[in-house]
Amino acid sequence: MAMDGPSSAAASVSLMSFPTTGITTTTAATASTATARLRLAAFVAVPVLALSVACVGGDDTAGTKGHDAIADVPAATDTPTTATTATTSGSTSATPSTQPAGKSAFYDAQMTFVRCMRAKGGYKDYPDPKLSGHLDWSKVNEIGSQPGRNQGIKAGKNNVCVDELQAVMAVEPERDQQKSYESMLAHAQCMRDNGVSRFTNPVMSGGNAMPGGDPNPASPVIDTDSPAYKQAREACAPKLLDGLDGMQ
Repeated sequence: MAMDGPSSAAASVSLMSFPTTGITTTTAATASTATARLRLAAFVAVPVLALSVACVGGDDTAGTKGHDAIADVPAATDTPTTATTATTSGSTSATPSTQPAGKSAFYDAQMTFVRCMRAKGGYKDYPDPKLSGHLDWSKVNEIGSQPGRNQGIKAGKNNVCVDELQAVMAVEPERDQQKSYESMLAHAQCMRDNGVSRFTNPVMSGGNAMPGGDPNPASPVIDTDSPAYKQAREACAPKLLDGLDGMQ
């Protein structure tokens, strides 16, 4: 997965299907869902970019390898905001708001995360988010591809910015999960068509689109540093909706 938005982290790592190609039994579907959940959960435990990890070795298959790397990315859920209501006595009381956080709150939270990455996370050149509030993963991945700069690219060195990252996820605008699934499915098919034959499809689980990518997130087999993978990622990037480019 190329890691273009933090979008779920930690235990709630990003959400980011319907029947997927090649899954014909209940057992296979369950295994696919479990793999997708593992791919997301792996992010906070070992926050590394899908695109770049020092190569220890590889085989001759385009885009596959034998060393560890994490290809995941979180997607986020909405958290009800709190509105302050004045009473007749002049005091105030907090009441839950039925309105989801807007894009402005999302952008502001993302900027707070970016500032943390620059000041404490070890990435002074971490890019500003897009106007949509989502990270510009093409720029983030470019930084992470530099020698020695992949380890903390998603939450800062030693996860120092994980709290700010979770705050971003808490106010991310709700996604249309069906559209997210269709986008990631088209991207997965494109990656396979462009030589990354082991790139898996996304799945739908509990109404949420779970990203595809490496078939074994705990011990990745896709070499995201290989020229073949990078070429496929660039060719297939337009298939992903804004904000999904860091998830799959």
